[in-house]
Amino acid sequence: MTISYLVTHSGGFHADELLSSVVLTRLYPDAEIRRTRDRDWLTPAADKIIYDVGGEYNADAQIFDHHQRPGPLREDEQPYSSFGLIWAHYGRQYLTDLNVPEADIDAIHASFDKRFVLPIDLLDNGAMEPSVAGPLSALTLPSLLGSLKPVFDDTSPTADDDAFMAALPIARSFVEANIANLAAKARAKSIVVDAIAAAGDSAILELPMGMPFASALDEADAGHILFMVTPRGSDWTLNGIKLSRDTFDQRADLPAAWAGLTDVDLEQASGVKGAKFCHSKRFIAVADSRDAIMEMAAIAVTSLTPE
Repeated sequence: MTISYLVTHSGGFHADELLSSVVLTRLYPDAEIRRTRDRDWLTPAADKIIYDVGGEYNADAQIFDHHQRPGPLREDEQPYSSFGLIWAHYGRQYLTDLNVPEADIDAIHASFDKRFVLPIDLLDNGAMEPSVAGPLSALTLPSLLGSLKPVFDDTSPTADDDAFMAALPIARSFVEANIANLAAKARAKSIVVDAIAAAGDSAILELPMGMPFASALDEADAGHILFMVTPRGSDWTLNGIKLSRDTFDQRADLPAAWAGLTDVDLEQASGVKGAKFCHSKRFIAVADSRDAIMEMAAIAVTSLTPE
């Protein structure tokens, strides 16, 4: 049976049904979004998917609400919102439609669920306080999407629906960008693993281009690698490696004598012809050739060894 209608509630919208709509409209582009609380529309039928409304979670009947008590829970007993339910049932199909390789679908589905979907579920159910984001709470995705609602004195009878439809492509861009990044990390992983093997005992990891590398480095338990070298246009870069995503601290800093220097000054301080730039915070340096950047990398490693 063709899905002709995607049915969610009318009135003000939240991140969970908006993001659910991103997934469902990708899979059923010809279906009409119907925002309503009319009981006839909320009656399950083979040509409808009903979500975030209806008072029931019944996947066989294609109804995915979470407001009833008891509400649906994950295996770890954390609550679902409609987005989590839709992702659980349609997420793999959505990834296939985005041309994610079949071998990567389960891993990307789980990663996106953990990093993106679960926080939406928890916030929507009041199981996580918005204040967990601290001073950046106004910049979380639910807050940003919520800011697209109509202002209080917009008296247009279609204000909520118009705002919902205007917000939908914006929400879509966030979802698709996150999926694209996860897919890119999966593609990069084998390249980074090969580069780690090629590095052997060296503290320098050389990659053929800038790419996600941190997870592969952690999984390989390659704590001996301190710096990374990559080409960047006609130049080459030498980068420090962060201890984690949550800090700017690095496994090792570039030499203090290079900090903030450029061109001739950096060539003189480093002794490397072709050295062009070193950031004042000592997390990146640039040179005009591979030979020059590899020489700088070797110096950076040696500078860490006590005499």
